[in-house]
Amino acid sequence: MNTQLHRNLSIQAAIPPAVSRWQGLLDRFESIDLAHMDEVALLNRTDTKYVLTTNQLYQALAALGAQYWVLDVDGIRLNHYRTLYFDTVDFRLYMRHHAGGRNRYKVRSREYVDTHLSFLEVKHKVDERTIKNRLQTPAFVTRFTPKTSHFVSAYTPLDPQSLEPKLINGFSRITLVSKYHQERLTLDLNLHFFNDTQNAVLPNIAIAEVKQDGINRHSDFVRYMRAMNIRPGGFSKYCVGVSMLYPHIKHNNFKPHLRLINKLMRGNNNVHRTH
Repeated sequence: MNTQLHRNLSIQAAIPPAVSRWQGLLDRFESIDLAHMDEVALLNRTDTKYVLTTNQLYQALAALGAQYWVLDVDGIRLNHYRTLYFDTVDFRLYMRHHAGGRNRYKVRSREYVDTHLSFLEVKHKVDERTIKNRLQTPAFVTRFTPKTSHFVSAYTPLDPQSLEPKLINGFSRITLVSKYHQERLTLDLNLHFFNDTQNAVLPNIAIAEVKQDGINRHSDFVRYMRAMNIRPGGFSKYCVGVSMLYPHIKHNNFKPHLRLINKLMRGNNNVHRTH
């Protein structure tokens, strides 16, 4: 793994999340614990994503406290994640997504920072469904071992030796579970990205993802988004991160996503990059 990218892992882990604003709001929700999350694991699911401002998300959550439980991990309701994405030297997985391929993969290592749990994950997008497989690992994976290589080979057509670390992504997540539908809702804040030379931060942006067994337009969150005139749309953290940090890589098809982000942040000056 690149030494600078490895160093950025430590930097990313040290970035303080913005917690205080959300704590009082989340305290209004009834809680659910990790032991009950398996009932709505939804590893084979449909996803509906929304890009919105943190103020819009705050407004939505203030109105929906009676419809959802919030995941509580040892008293923490805003949980912290870091992810390392792998790709080929020529960004084959990214380019497959950019081309709109309906049969595509992501390979990533993820750490649930608050619980010190780590997994190697493979996401397989088939038409409108997302299938996720994961392997618990004793530590955050930055290079493949025989066991992790076997896992990648089992769930992708890829040669694990062709994959290399490309992008680090960190964020804070609120996880809600519907009281009335088979639905899980993840809400990601404080998004930041690193590669081996620079980083980018998306202040005041939230990514909401409604995860369901099928398409249920009666979802309370979906209905509230519709009332706010916020439309669903695709958003891949990996692809957006690559578009921002690897400008020489083709990203024409992701420009609408980048324009929306910049519009929500009221101008390009709010996208913070450092070299």
